[in-house]
Order: sequence, then structure tokens, then C-alpha cells
Amino acid sequence: MNRLTLILGGVILFLTACNNEKTLKLTEGDWLGEMEVSESQQLPFEFTLTTTADGGYVMKVYNAEEVVTIDEFTINGDSINIRMPIFDGHITGTFTPKKITGEFIEESKDRKVPFVATYGARDRFKVVNDAAVNISGIWETYFSINKEDEYPAKGIFRQNGNKVKGTFRTNTGDYRYLDGVVTGDSLKLSAFDGSHVFLFLAQVTDSTLNGTFYSGEHTVQDFLGARNEAFELPDSNELTFLREGYDTFDFSFPNSEGEMVSLQDSIFKDKPVLVQIMGTWCTNCLDETRFYVDFINKNPDIDIQFVGLAFEYAKTEEKAFEGIKRLQEREEVPYPILLAQYGTSNKQRANEKLPMLNHILSYPTSIYLNKKGGVHKIHTGFNGPATGEKFDEFKLEFNKTIEALTSESAEN
Repeated sequence: MNRLTLILGGVILFLTACNNEKTLKLTEGDWLGEMEVSESQQLPFEFTLTTTADGGYVMKVYNAEEVVTIDEFTINGDSINIRMPIFDGHITGTFTPKKITGEFIEESKDRKVPFVATYGARDRFKVVNDAAVNISGIWETYFSINKEDEYPAKGIFRQNGNKVKGTFRTNTGDYRYLDGVVTGDSLKLSAFDGSHVFLFLAQVTDSTLNGTFYSGEHTVQDFLGARNEAFELPDSNELTFLREGYDTFDFSFPNSEGEMVSLQDSIFKDKPVLVQIMGTWCTNCLDETRFYVDFINKNPDIDIQFVGLAFEYAKTEEKAFEGIKRLQEREEVPYPILLAQYGTSNKQRANEKLPMLNHILSYPTSIYLNKKGGVHKIHTGFNGPATGEKFDEFKLEFNKTIEALTSESAEN
């Protein structure tokens, strides 16, 4: 073989490789993703892939009634990076037309979860047997049994045949949209919402749940539940309050321009204020933010000022403000969000920034102030749309609270 032949062969191989890189595409249709939450357990979730007119991809992740739309794909050869729409997480790895292999990474939290997805319609969980029980109803549940961090939750489930949808409410919010099955006497529920990686597995009877909760690879908790239609969690309006010796709530934190903003500024003067303690990493906070944005859009003339105080995992101030900007742009948030803390979401550290509160128990927490700066009410946590009737109750209560504050403002 002469030198010219070798050169021509090399050129052909190079051009073929380039052509393969250009034509390598993901297959449109139904996919099943799986996150490895332990050596023996995989968390499944369903999604679809479609292409846009400009050749990009749209990934729709399904969790019960929730649809998470992801549209930021970066592809180089067989390498792929899929960025989540609000949160700082991303899926990175390699792909073929019918398979993606890699990791789901949240850099600010130093977390990685092995990930694989395969093309083709298939069930979220395999149903081996008909359901031996129907778990529809309310369940009094406790997580981290007999441990220092044990906490109560209210299981709310709807079952149709083998299919189950629902959530667990806690004092600090809910586990959002859970989707799964009962097969025989086994309950299997999962959710991936772009931030949380949740898997619940339990043995069930007509009156008990006995299971394990996996949150990514970083948390494993036992839980026990008993059917109890009358069970209710503590009142969310009585968990957080002003410490003795404090009469008012106050803050002073920077905006993205580096300007310090406080309750003494003109935008808050002589009007009621709703202060949202939140984080851009927090899915319950995202649900609450969407609720507030929708309310403001439907009531453009209402005399109340919203403001967010963000407690961020991001390791630098720049990254923290980048996350805030991303949330504001993606969700079209019309109110200011200030940076209260970055580098951690530690609640004890957060309390040092807001010492007038007895504690910060939950992200989110909303503080309702009257026009004189007095605390009208503090609501801990957020019961989002996955909680059904509880969400409806919250909306009615919220409207009454806002009406009371704005009526007070008008009278004064």
C-alpha cells in the first residue's frame, strides 16, 4: 500500500467520522429514565423527546399530573449535556440514538447520581401481580423512625387498579407529584422534577405502610404509616413567629446590582408586604413562586409588594445571582428577589440573618406584613398543587389574608 492510498484512506475515515457526528441524533418518542439511588435500587421516570424546527430537542418529564419541560441540550459528537429549566442540575454523558448514559449532577450540592435512559414505550414500574390492597385515602406517616430527626407526614393517595398517584405532606411542604403502582402488596412511587430524585418503596396492608424513602444517593429513611382519615399536621400558621423582644420584622440584603434593599425603601413604604423566604433550588419554593406570579398577574392593581429573600446553595455570589436571574426570567417573576445567603441553605445560618424569627423551619416561609411593618401572619412551608384539597384550602386562605391586609391599608 503506497503513501497516497494511506492518505486517501485517512481522509475517508475522517470524513466518515465527521458525517457520523453530524447525523447522530436521539430518537423521538417515549423514553424511560432511571436514576441509581443505591446499589440495588433504580428510580424510574417517564419522558418524551421531540425535536424543534431548528433541530433542537424538547424533553418532557412526567410525574402524575406534572409535566416538566426541559429544552436546553448541548450536543458535541456523542456527548450530551441536558440542563434543567430552573434548577442548577444537569444530565451529562454520552448517547446513541436509543440510549443515554451518564450522571445527574447538582454541583452546588456536590451530588451525583448515575443515570441511564432507553428509548421505547414501557411501564414506569413493572406490574407483576394485581393490587392486593387499595391505598386510596389518608395515611398518618412518620419518617426516620426512632431517630433524632423523626418527622410526621400525611400521605394522600388515589389508586385506580394498580396505578397510584399522590404525595406526602410534611410540616415544611410536600413531596410534590408522586407516580407509581401497587403490585401485589408492594407500593412503588417515584418522581424526578429536575431537582429532586425521590423513590418510595413499601410493603402495604389495608391499614399499614412499612417502607424506605430514597432521596438521590444522599438520603435513605425508613417510614411507617397507618390509615387515618382524621389525621392532620400542625397548623402551618403557628410554627414560625417573632422572638420575644421583637415587635417587627426587618431585613437588608443586596439585589443583583449590589444595592442594599431594606423595608425602609420607598417600594415598601406605606403598603402591605409579603416576604418570601426561599431558594432557587427548592421545588416547593418554585410551586409557591408560580402561585404568587399567577396571583399578581390576575390582580395587577392590588396594593401589596412582594419580595423574595433567597438562601442559595451556590458556592459564589455570582452563581447565586445567576440562579436568581434564571428563575426570574424563566418564570417571569415581577417582584425583586434579594440574595440573603449563598454557599449553604443551612437553616441555623439562615436564622442568624433573620434573628427576629424563632427559627427558619422551612423553605419556603412567607411573612405577611401590614403597611406599618407589623407581622400579620407567618406561613411555614407550602402545600402545592399535588396536595389537592389542601392546596385549594390554602388558596382560599391566601385570598382572605391578602384582602384583610389590603382592606386595612385602604382604611388607614
